[in-house]
Amino acid sequence: MYESTVLDRLEEVRKIDKSNILGYCVKTNIYCEDAVQRAKQVSIKYGRPKHIVLVGMGGSAIGGEILRDWLLDKVPVPIEVCRDYNLPAYANEDTLVFAISCSGKTEETLSAFVDAVKRGCKIITITSGEHLLSFSEKLGVPYVIVPSELPSRVTLPYLFLPLPIFLEKLGVLQNCEKEIQEMIRIVKKLCQENSLEIPAKENPSKKLALELKGTIPVVYGFRQYSAIARRLKTQFNENSKVPSRYDVFPELNHNEVVGWEASESLTKRFSVLLIRDREEPREIKNRIEATRSLILHKAQKVLEVYARGESKLARMFSVLFVGDLASVYLAILRNTDPTPVEIISKMKEEMGKRFNVMERLKREVLSR
Repeated sequence: MYESTVLDRLEEVRKIDKSNILGYCVKTNIYCEDAVQRAKQVSIKYGRPKHIVLVGMGGSAIGGEILRDWLLDKVPVPIEVCRDYNLPAYANEDTLVFAISCSGKTEETLSAFVDAVKRGCKIITITSGEHLLSFSEKLGVPYVIVPSELPSRVTLPYLFLPLPIFLEKLGVLQNCEKEIQEMIRIVKKLCQENSLEIPAKENPSKKLALELKGTIPVVYGFRQYSAIARRLKTQFNENSKVPSRYDVFPELNHNEVVGWEASESLTKRFSVLLIRDREEPREIKNRIEATRSLILHKAQKVLEVYARGESKLARMFSVLFVGDLASVYLAILRNTDPTPVEIISKMKEEMGKRFNVMERLKREVLSR
């Protein structure tokens, strides 16, 4: 399988990967370091919030979900991710709202931003520019700039790392620097181990892509890997251009697992990717092992990816990064340029024809 793969023919890969997203991916550790420095330079004058809402869509929201999973047992302040036009009813002046839009023109995020302004929430924005930046400048809202030259799917360091740094500035989180630095070291090592130049037989991301080729990936995570499982699912969608799904232990044992009772003519279309951790709680490990044994002969393949690192954050990002690169390599195996997302562009164009949300939001901000 590994000796004759297109993934090891560098020139062929570069012809398929026209925007060189692989080249951007293996600089992730550099983007992490830059994101940390950008966040540290931002002055925050708010008081300590009582609740936190992270507003975003798609890849701009996943950083909030990762933050929530990571800090679930660390901070007493509730954290919620909002993927909609409006904030939850409880949002008020004691609520910290992170409005995150890589493009700066996501209409759902801009609408929620205006909602937060009306309610007097504490607001911080993360964006590369456009309307969200201009709104922030107009209203004096603190913001972090995401480099606009980067493809949106490699900007996660800029969408995630400012969050814990700001929470530390606000007294919600303490001593996060050590975990962040270990995460960056782990990602740097994985950048080297999974780069295009490393042959498939020694490259975990290439191996994973080769195993998944021709099947529909199903990703199962647990606890701090819930958002990571979702991230891998969406990366297979956007980069690999394939259907994919995800679910989470222990909930999946109460519904999802019954689907594997279907005939093998259906179930053999799927490969299951189990996210594993050598420090799995006993009850979760038992559920993963029991599920694995039940579906082993029903799925096309059952694969495992083990987290690496000492801290929780490093282990989470180790799985995320291997999965990110695997999704790009899977696109290459399918002779598909991973960067374009034509159907999303068409959807935005169609929405613009039906109802111009942006003009209404501009008027509301400019009138303040």
